[in-house]
Amino acid sequence: MIDLNDYYYFVHVVEKQGFTPAAAALNMPKSRLSRHVSKLEERLDIKLIQRTSRQFNVTETGQIFYQHARALLNEMEAAEAAIESRKTSLSGRVTISCSLGVAQFAVKDLLIKFLQEHPKVELVQQVTNQNIDLISSGVDLAIRGHIESLPDSTIIQRSLATVSWHLFASPDYLTKTGTPQSTYDLFKRQSLKVGWQPSDGHWTLENKEGLKTTVPYNPQLCSDDMGTLKQAAIKGLGIVSLPSYVCRNEINDGTLLRVLPDWISGRAQLSLLTPSRKAQSPSAKAVGEFLLKHLKERIGD
Repeated sequence: MIDLNDYYYFVHVVEKQGFTPAAAALNMPKSRLSRHVSKLEERLDIKLIQRTSRQFNVTETGQIFYQHARALLNEMEAAEAAIESRKTSLSGRVTISCSLGVAQFAVKDLLIKFLQEHPKVELVQQVTNQNIDLISSGVDLAIRGHIESLPDSTIIQRSLATVSWHLFASPDYLTKTGTPQSTYDLFKRQSLKVGWQPSDGHWTLENKEGLKTTVPYNPQLCSDDMGTLKQAAIKGLGIVSLPSYVCRNEINDGTLLRVLPDWISGRAQLSLLTPSRKAQSPSAKAVGEFLLKHLKERIGD
């Protein structure tokens, strides 16, 4: 059986021109070094080094073997260097899955920033509002919003941010219909609904004191696309419940207003999910840590 240590020690003996200087350079006993070379010669059944008390000579066969052994060690060193380089300079493909709203309003700028910092990483983003199986879909990371803890034991779940949902409407709409002063004023208002199913909806509202109430509504527009719903609210088509970060810019510039600002219309946890049975690449791990570090400050309560 090949022992690469024998190759390693033989090359050092040849390059140092003797067992004594090679043993000193390797910080090991000369006798141990000699045993490795002798074992190599026994396995090859040929003399590689002629050694006496006064002379050290590499045989012709030994010179030929040295050239091949040195080339082999060079390849091994190059292989290790490639791995070390990969640790410091991230590269390779990372597949991340998230919902349409998260893609549009939460992680877009962060993913671009990460790729600018790590240009050798190839990022594949799957945008879907459906819960997919991460392992069978080949997904390295997923961002999901949820209220209850996810029960799947094959998934590692780490918290990214807690996000409140609020009611929003345009100033023009509120001027035309009147600004609601209580939850009772929400009945029979034009409304917009997250989700494509064209059915009646309801808002479950909670105030700072923990009081909860449910208000039914009939949506004029149902959509999985939060961008469409936000634009519809800006155009005065009704009241919409959206995550706070989705409408942050519009609140700041006044194109949307909070409706019943003492109440929230929901609170969800945004989590980073990874398959527990899949070993993460350095690049996938780096993307996850980057999101864990920066996402909360951008979209969290």
